[in-house]
Amino acid sequence: MSAAPQLPDILSPEFAADPYPAYAVMREKEPLIWHEATKSYIVSRYEDVERIFKDMRSEFTTDNYNWQVEPVHGKTILQLSGREHAVRRALVAPAFRGRDLQEKFLPVIERNSRELIDTFRASGSADIVSDYATRFPVNVIADMLGLDRADHARFHGWYTAVIAFLGNLSGDPEVTAAGERTRVEFAEYMIPIIQERRENLGDDLLSTLCAAEVDGVRMSDEDIKAFCSLLLAAGGETTDKAIASILANLLTHPEQLAAVREDRSLIPAAFAETLRYTPPVHMIMRQSAVDVEVSGGTIPAGATVTCLIGAANRDERRFRDPDRFDIFRDDLTTTSAFSAAADHLAFALGRHFCVGALLAKAEVEIGMNQLLDAMPDLRLADGFDPVEEGVFTRGPQSLPVRFTPVTSAGA
Repeated sequence: MSAAPQLPDILSPEFAADPYPAYAVMREKEPLIWHEATKSYIVSRYEDVERIFKDMRSEFTTDNYNWQVEPVHGKTILQLSGREHAVRRALVAPAFRGRDLQEKFLPVIERNSRELIDTFRASGSADIVSDYATRFPVNVIADMLGLDRADHARFHGWYTAVIAFLGNLSGDPEVTAAGERTRVEFAEYMIPIIQERRENLGDDLLSTLCAAEVDGVRMSDEDIKAFCSLLLAAGGETTDKAIASILANLLTHPEQLAAVREDRSLIPAAFAETLRYTPPVHMIMRQSAVDVEVSGGTIPAGATVTCLIGAANRDERRFRDPDRFDIFRDDLTTTSAFSAAADHLAFALGRHFCVGALLAKAEVEIGMNQLLDAMPDLRLADGFDPVEEGVFTRGPQSLPVRFTPVTSAGA
């Protein structure tokens, strides 16, 4: 193992512009790197990242979230382990699957998507990122929680500050301060709403969280506030990036866009391949509980480990022709792509597999169907080439498109 001086540093502009060539070199030559600036060990191969996420031998913890996540969200479910984690997850998980998702929240998703598309449906042009993707998931989550729609701009500002904090690998003090300020502001906003909702339970997700009980355990106001904060940030940023990326990938592969338009049952495959090829989150950290042997050497106990999802998902040892976007590939299973048995690593795996994966899938399926219906000849604006930006989270910052308006919403 070495510091690999020939590689662009993960904090460098060169890496931010295009990390994929660096990922390939890491996987091949330096699968374990000590990174001095972030004081972490970087792993890039699929087998190592998969093993760390699944953690069948309890070799890794999420103790790193104490400093990485808690300053902006408060103590979240991500930091818990064992029975405490299992109980908290059992309290929140039912809202994101099965009947609750189908009956309560699909209409919310459909309505929010339609309302956003209505703002540009007749115009013949839109920026999918600013007009739709950055707004849609935050609006959905706020509606699910039963929060005031007039506050959506504040939610967006908060989650933008939180994501900047989480991705602040270089330690910019202003970004740190803004993230920590968000925790205070969000608590001042949410705690009174939670207390009021406990007195007047409704049919929304916040009421469900207030009333939920497992083995005599209920969530405290702080538990609920922290979960809502996590939900807004994680559910907003990742789904926002995923929607922009799936459309960017399809628009730059017109034959696959045509296939999806013709057969909408391919949308989950297009989403799964986007999660593999251009995942919204490129790195997740864990902490080693013991000395662990991985490709390239040993990670000592108590170390921060940076798992490069963006590198692992393009590992040629796991995926054929991994740098090619192909919704028809046969080494990525669509049926398990939104479960803890997924082949890609974009939602992590194991105990801390993303609780909102099925919500994200529902948002993408509904959103994509409505966008394709509204824009029958969807194409990129002339001369525009989508560019990904970001290091911790990554996706197109802009996606201007043109289309011929259809005459009615039902067309």
